[in-house]
Amino acid sequence: MSNITRRSLLLCSAALLGGSSLAASPKKRNVLFIASDDLNNCLGCYGDPIVKSPNIDRLARMGVRFDRSYCQFPFCGPSRASLMTGLAPDTTRVWDLQANFRTHLPDAVTLPQLFQKNGYFTGRAGKIYHYSVPDDIGTDGMDDKASWNQVVNPNGVDHTREEPLLTVHTPTRGIGSSLAFHASAAPDAEHTDGLLASAVIQMMEQHRNEPFFLGAGFYRPHVPFIAPSKYFDMYPLENIQARPFKDADMTISPDWAFFTKPANWGMTVLQRREAIRAYYASISFMDAQVGRLLDTLDRLKLTSNTTIVFWGDNGYQLGEHGQWMKQTVFEAAARVPVLISGAGVSARGRGCARTVELLDLYPTLADLCGLSGATSQLAGKSLRPLLRNPNAAWDRPAVSQVQRVLPATGSSKATRIMGYSLRTERYRYSFWNEGEMGEELYDYQTDPAELRDLTKQAGFSSLKADLRVRLLTIIAARKG
Repeated sequence: MSNITRRSLLLCSAALLGGSSLAASPKKRNVLFIASDDLNNCLGCYGDPIVKSPNIDRLARMGVRFDRSYCQFPFCGPSRASLMTGLAPDTTRVWDLQANFRTHLPDAVTLPQLFQKNGYFTGRAGKIYHYSVPDDIGTDGMDDKASWNQVVNPNGVDHTREEPLLTVHTPTRGIGSSLAFHASAAPDAEHTDGLLASAVIQMMEQHRNEPFFLGAGFYRPHVPFIAPSKYFDMYPLENIQARPFKDADMTISPDWAFFTKPANWGMTVLQRREAIRAYYASISFMDAQVGRLLDTLDRLKLTSNTTIVFWGDNGYQLGEHGQWMKQTVFEAAARVPVLISGAGVSARGRGCARTVELLDLYPTLADLCGLSGATSQLAGKSLRPLLRNPNAAWDRPAVSQVQRVLPATGSSKATRIMGYSLRTERYRYSFWNEGEMGEELYDYQTDPAELRDLTKQAGFSSLKADLRVRLLTIIAARKG
């Protein structure tokens, strides 16, 4: 017995238990993938002085807040199809709300599919792929069935009971495209996003002992802005101001740059303030549901082994340039919140000023979770170096795009006009039909409100030419 060492005893024990080595296989990281619909950067952690978002702010303290993160297409369907496949809109050929990426890419391996292939349970509740809100609430919408092992489609009182009570300020083809709002008497738990949080919590509890990828796709703050009245009470109307606007603001950029016509949809200043208040209330309601998810991770002791990603599918304009909602490549529509926290993130409570894209989330999670089998065609790049050091060298611009469609007239066919925009840490260069229908150049260091187009000013021709070449090169590489 004197010749038996502690190591040999351990080896014998491992053999008896069926193991062949001392080291157990490392536990796979979980992923909590939280999406918010039509959320801009009006959040406390991004410096907003009014909006109350304590739980998203809590996420920011736990990880890295990306201050210059951009969507590929400021419109729900194209943006989400791009993020979930890791491919640009010109590759997926999803440029509207009707196209399905599987039509052109039937064998695409989506982000959750890659997790499935690596032994994960994948589930979602709510809107991860495109839904028409509010019409598709309670259905699968344009979900991708191959992506999930389990789905839940919550349907709360906001959709089933309260839509007829809405106050509507703007002309509409349906309440999903109007500034409509209602302060609800129903509690959080009866609303769609409250039910959604409960469904994700149940999945966490049921799958706590296996690796999971869970998508929590919140519907708010997408219109209609329906939230419990207590969240409206957090924002007295006298504290809400309309965005500064002059009629001349809509003459600075090419006509194609603008989506909202007439400016502010003709709303009075008071109506604009009421719409902003309702948007803020919807953010705070959604934020409270995020808090429930984080509390559950803590309760189940899963936080230390879970990577948490919070993202918005596109930005949201609240009157900047007289514009509302999305569908432009101005900063307020193209910029989105992205926060990555938890397992695999060594930098905590720090902001990152590097320019990143939603396309980067797919390769980042594949990298952080050590997944095998990801396609080499992914358009983004892993953000892992920035999760260690947010100031690390990084020279990748972000590209966003929108389309305008001129309807057919007489013998002429409908014409598609594509606007592309390249964002660096300092500049934004945009063109419409490769410049034939206009171009724009803004310097955010001197003009954060995008009120001075530099394309025709002396001294900027060389910069414009350089940015144009970079944009054309990226577009060519991402064509499907």
